[in-house]
Amino acid sequence: MTRIVGAVRAPVLAALPVFAGLCAATPALAADAPPAIDSGDTAWMLVSTALVLMMTIPGLALFYAGMVRKKNVLATVMQSFTICCITTLVWMIAGYSLAFGTGNAWIGDLSHAMLADLGAHIAKGVDIAFTLGEGSPNPTVMTIPQSVYMAYQMTFAIITPALIAGAFADRMKFSALCAFTVLWSLVVYAPIAHWVWSPLGWVAALGAIDFAGGTVVHINAGVAGLVCALVIGKRRGYGHDDLSPFNLTYAVIGASLLWVGWFGFNAGSALGANGRAGMAMVSTQVATAAAGLGWMAVEWWRTGKPTVLGIISGAVGGLVAITPAAGFVLPGGALVIGLAAGIVCFFTATTLKHKLGYDDSLDAFGVHGIGGILGALLTGVFAYGPLSATDANPTGVVGSAHQLLVQAEAVGVTIVWCTALTYVVLKVVDVTIGLRVTVDQEIEGLDMSLHGEQIN
Repeated sequence: MTRIVGAVRAPVLAALPVFAGLCAATPALAADAPPAIDSGDTAWMLVSTALVLMMTIPGLALFYAGMVRKKNVLATVMQSFTICCITTLVWMIAGYSLAFGTGNAWIGDLSHAMLADLGAHIAKGVDIAFTLGEGSPNPTVMTIPQSVYMAYQMTFAIITPALIAGAFADRMKFSALCAFTVLWSLVVYAPIAHWVWSPLGWVAALGAIDFAGGTVVHINAGVAGLVCALVIGKRRGYGHDDLSPFNLTYAVIGASLLWVGWFGFNAGSALGANGRAGMAMVSTQVATAAAGLGWMAVEWWRTGKPTVLGIISGAVGGLVAITPAAGFVLPGGALVIGLAAGIVCFFTATTLKHKLGYDDSLDAFGVHGIGGILGALLTGVFAYGPLSATDANPTGVVGSAHQLLVQAEAVGVTIVWCTALTYVVLKVVDVTIGLRVTVDQEIEGLDMSLHGEQIN
């Protein structure tokens, strides 16, 4: 028996150092291993991508089409659909790389140009996630494939120039729209997206927080819309002709699709199926409802009648304002942000633009610009510390003076960059192919004069 035990003991003891070495090496190997894809997170992000795409087509297309005159309905839908197609290819060729490539603090490089690198791991038979912002002090380790993240961000890049179209509805040349979309996406949208959302971006390094696009999407689109309205000029008949919406039923359907799709916009920005996504969904619902009722109440008080156009406009204003805050605030903060957005956007859309005399046809600036600015600033007031802490601003329970200051700085640089570069892009397009349709085309309507089609 003793011989048997000794015979077994000897090889076991000899193997112990080897086994210990393997155990010691295991953590190092795990640390070096690429992040694994989480199927639940990936499934949610695939759904979110589809929801955000639905916001543009058919959501925004119907929302805007319902608010223009009958002779411009098809042209308005055509704008949203065409922008979706153009921006998809721009994003594939260079936009994604400029926004989320490694690059530097100001712009990404062309490492993802043509998306040539997305299939590298698949070709090698490796199914792994990726790290965003490699080389930065705080890279983001993803649990989804880069292809899904790229497609999700593509839908944000699509809806932003589509929102701008509401400001110059009824009067921009279709060729000018196409050229403007390409240039604006590359020289205005992509850099701001890199500043704010890339871990390498200089605005992100300040500690500014923008959960789902208050600066990148809404302030950017709203300010660009205002610049477009000023440069192109007013619609013929503005201020004295009947410019009433053709079909508010279209607009209500469009607004409803926007509301539903916005859950992909906001809850999807958690980049996973997790508690932050749930909180963002709740905040989005609360703020939107509060804003719709806030606009309706003020309008009812001012005019004696609550209108369909009013409540859907207010709801969209609430969606806009909660976007930068959705994953960073509690429901109580979302309620205040929504009410404030409904009231403030009402006065901007119905009073300010008339006093200042600019023709923002479908209130791209009044709702998206003002709502985005308000939401970005109030994020600094209501941001809940455990949800919103960053390395640049790790303290605070609910908001802080520092966070509000940083938010204001992010708003300011977005406005300045967008204003200057949008103006340059418009002038380049105007000098080369012209911006505005002829007087006869505008009178006839863009449906027939530009596209040879009409609604019977």
